[in-house]
Amino acid sequence: MEDTTAYNYIKPINLVNVTYGQTGKSKSTNELGMREMQAKAYESRTAKYLLLKAPPASGKSRALMFLALDKLINQGLKKAIVAVPERSIGNSFAPTELKKYGFYADWELHNKYNLCSPGSDKAKVKAFAEFLKSDSKIVICTHATLRFAFEGLQESDFNDCLLAIDEFHHVSADGDNILGNVMRKIMEKSSAHIVAMTGSYFRGDSVPVLLPEDEEKFIKVTYNYYDQLNGYEYLKSLGIGYHFYQGRYYKV
Repeated sequence: MEDTTAYNYIKPINLVNVTYGQTGKSKSTNELGMREMQAKAYESRTAKYLLLKAPPASGKSRALMFLALDKLINQGLKKAIVAVPERSIGNSFAPTELKKYGFYADWELHNKYNLCSPGSDKAKVKAFAEFLKSDSKIVICTHATLRFAFEGLQESDFNDCLLAIDEFHHVSADGDNILGNVMRKIMEKSSAHIVAMTGSYFRGDSVPVLLPEDEEKFIKVTYNYYDQLNGYEYLKSLGIGYHFYQGRYYKV
């Protein structure tokens, strides 16, 4: 039978207690339709190699759209390749209206080159190679499709392309990391631009994402968790602590 006696407990103590400015900047947009983080990334749009570190829900996908469109329209690049770790994440890069919010172009994607849709790996690799020779501007694919397609291509096939790698921490400096090797070869032997995006610039193992000499080549844009939370309209404070009960929960 359960004991209904009130349980004694130690009063909770916050180990972390942060107060936020409630500025509303995280959700407000500028004249181009960009949120704070996106505008910050856009300021570095001419960088050949850009590393964007920002939390989930801060708008990295749309930030990439702004960056890619500027490179295609204003910087002379011919194609944008967006590589995501799994098919479901490809939905974040679906066709998107941007002009109605103030930007000068929409994010338009031919369904043929949405390679995150169902289909065989072989067909997607073939479609990727066809894309590079086509007049289409944008392709969305998985990391795996990029890796497999690269086996049948030359680094020079990526000249004048933007390669955007989402969830960039899937790359590592380990020589056995195929995605990392693909990226490094493209950097070394082509004129491609790189945009690397991640919410967590670390891995679960001891291997760094990039070697120091490679990381030095990237312009870094960082939008941290405090920037994101400080910019919310209604979040006033956040406390993290612990709460221990004393004694038994149940008595028989």
